Amino acid sequence: MTIILGLESSCDETAAALVTDDGRILAHKLATQEAQHRPYGGVVPEIAARAHAEALMPLVDGALHEAGLTLNDVDAIAATAGPGLIGGVMVGLVTGKALAHAAGKPLIAVNHLEGHALSPRLADQSLQFPYMLLLVSGGHCQILRVDGVGQYRRLATTIDDAAGEAFDKTAKLLGLGYPGGPLVEQAALAGNAKAVPLPRPLVGTADPHFSFAGLKSAVMRAYQSGQYSVEDIAASFTQAVVDCLIDRTKRALEGNPGVTALVVAGGVAANGAVRDALTQLAASHDLPFVAPPLWLCTDNGAMIAWAGAERFRLGMTDPMDVAARPRWPLDPTAEKARGAGVKA
Repeated sequence: MTIILGLESSCDETAAALVTDDGRILAHKLATQEAQHRPYGGVVPEIAARAHAEALMPLVDGALHEAGLTLNDVDAIAATAGPGLIGGVMVGLVTGKALAHAAGKPLIAVNHLEGHALSPRLADQSLQFPYMLLLVSGGHCQILRVDGVGQYRRLATTIDDAAGEAFDKTAKLLGLGYPGGPLVEQAALAGNAKAVPLPRPLVGTADPHFSFAGLKSAVMRAYQSGQYSVEDIAASFTQAVVDCLIDRTKRALEGNPGVTALVVAGGVAANGAVRDALTQLAASHDLPFVAPPLWLCTDNGAMIAWAGAERFRLGMTDPMDVAARPRWPLDPTAEKARGAGVKA
């Protein structure tokens, strides 16, 4: 049995977890920064980095204590090395390096997106490569064919804003607060999804990618018009996002036969309307639908530890001089999508 310690600090969640290579989560500790960022309506990078530095080692100690282990019992240290807010990424990676050096353990620099991409295999041990992945988070919105550990083919990305970013900005606009995604979902439950006419950018086009900037602007105009309730705007916005995600994912599935499952990961994967629509899409293509439990969809240490375990099993470790990276595409060979604000 191999035990991996995983550290996550790429945005506004600090986490440490111990996971075995057969998929058992021995311990998971998480510190949220919601209270620190709520007055600003979004994540402030400097505040996030300081909070990570204060929280990370107590979380590591707590995870080891919960599992009844010492650092010497761990086989390798996995830490997020990017992409993300560079200050927070550096806190986690430097901590991982220090722990690995002190204990004489291998270091595994994990791509945060790979943590999300492989987390469904932690949730469902039967999931086999290749699978189709819709990765939807605050910073990214992509469709990838996952052929193996470290083997990703990007089929679509957003040319401007990510879906999660659109949820957060909509929540701020509507005065719902922070974090935005869950609050928009809650408001949408009391609204009429057909009440507000909103666009579905790129739906039905040959362009494989996503776009949410125009939808976000349309939400602002609807709110400023004073004609619609907050609940109706939230419901209509959510339905528009769902329609965009489903249309683009359906297009990717039809162009890539032979996948074993349709998989979703990332923070937006916690949205119930998104999950329900993807479940129906998978069924229409005779594919199983795999989604991690809700807590594994948002940023967490277990997915980093699991990605580390997957890589460690294949002999993939990293030198101590590996650098933190604010940008780190899963498919560096993918052709650059159009759009100045593209999130590759």
